[in-house]
Amino acid sequence: MPTANVNLMFRAFSDETRLRILNLLQQGELCVGDIVTILGLPQPTVSRHLLYLKRALLVQTRNNGLWMFYSLAKPKGAFHKKLLECLKSCFEDVPAMNKDERKARKIKKSGGCC
Repeated sequence: MPTANVNLMFRAFSDETRLRILNLLQQGELCVGDIVTILGLPQPTVSRHLLYLKRALLVQTRNNGLWMFYSLAKPKGAFHKKLLECLKSCFEDVPAMNKDERKARKIKKSGGCC
């Protein structure tokens, strides 16, 4: 993996909002509107962080009509895989992450906004 990508990944992991988004996407694909609702942040803020995560090759997108859906990118190497494993194991006891996960399950159960 090129050094530039490693640097982008580490920078992506250095921000709480981006960590929360990555944590949510471990449960599966979400649209921007659902992420906005779960995190309680303005849409431009969430979109900016999602773009950063996309540039770091940590998330991928899928269009469905007017909606953009985000999911975790498949790991491109051992380093990428270990970062995602760390995210899963390191934050399972963080109250804010657990709260986000509960909200995400509730939204998915209701069908989401999209």
